[in-house]
Amino acid sequence: MIEKGKISSFQMALLIVPTIIATAVLVVPAITGKFAGRDLWISPILASLNGFFTTFIAYRLHKYFPKETVIQYSGHIIGRLPGKAIGLVYLFFFLHVCGIICREYADFVIGSFLPKTPMTIVIGSLVLVCAFAIHGGVEVLGRAAQLLVPLFMLPPLLFFLLLQDFKIENIFPIMEHGIMPSLLGAVVPQAWFSEIFLISMLLPFLTDHEKGGKSGMAAVIFSMFILVFTNIVNIFLFGGTVSAYSYPVFTAFRYIGLASFFEHLESFVISFWVLGIFIKIAVFYYAFVLGTAQWLRLSDYRPLTLPLGFLVTIFSIWVSPNEQEMSKFLGTIIPFYIPTIMTFIPMLLLLIAIIRKKFKKKSFTT
Repeated sequence: MIEKGKISSFQMALLIVPTIIATAVLVVPAITGKFAGRDLWISPILASLNGFFTTFIAYRLHKYFPKETVIQYSGHIIGRLPGKAIGLVYLFFFLHVCGIICREYADFVIGSFLPKTPMTIVIGSLVLVCAFAIHGGVEVLGRAAQLLVPLFMLPPLLFFLLLQDFKIENIFPIMEHGIMPSLLGAVVPQAWFSEIFLISMLLPFLTDHEKGGKSGMAAVIFSMFILVFTNIVNIFLFGGTVSAYSYPVFTAFRYIGLASFFEHLESFVISFWVLGIFIKIAVFYYAFVLGTAQWLRLSDYRPLTLPLGFLVTIFSIWVSPNEQEMSKFLGTIIPFYIPTIMTFIPMLLLLIAIIRKKFKKKSFTT
């Protein structure tokens, strides 16, 4: 096995939670609000169903191939050459999504705080830090998640300082136009919940394999709760105008003011948000590096870390010409792109694996 490190199922869940919500809390509410309006808080609940389904698929595949990742066991399921092709698809997907995440991070940071800083510096510095963590192995990532994710979850607690600004009536009437607006609003966040399939790259390295499925489900539930909570806060503050803001959650923090000294908390919030982005990029980056080494049948993945990190940095600049095109891509292509790779293809792999197993049992009995 290329990876010698081990993590617990709890550490895996901590790695997955920011992987789902770090960018979702930033950009998804504005997109969801265009369809769901004041019912946008219902959309994450509906979207999480895809997360539960994808977790079930990933864990069932892991039960069939407990010591292998999707890059490896796809060849056992559909044959060597088709399996290599599927593995290549996943490697490109990891690279592409890693570039998208880095670009989202750079667009937000440059547009909000560092307008004169070159994009390559903003992206390259974070990718370099991720590279050092990945070079240390999955155990380093797990320990980093234990340390950083609790800090990443602190900013939502500040929303309670806005209680005097909340307008509860903004949430009513609930489902005025039925369930359809919420369903349409769930189309985008369900793509983020599909990213739970990344546990397929982590499950082989758990010390407590039997808890992997439950930890994955717990990560989905917790992510859903955070998205529902932030969406409710957005509704209480902005009502039906949530979609008018590019980053409604971040805008909400600008409303916080206590006396004359506890205000302008944007810098505080962004510093903790970057911790979540660091984990998200590191998980996709790690999957890309480890998957490439497994695809090439190398004995060690660490020498690939920096070269592939350079590729991620370049790809993040190529991935979109501007922030407007990126927003359009997230709202139109991503809802179909990510679930196809992270839910639909694994579902087909699982079905084929089940059929082949039943066929072998029949041929053995006969």
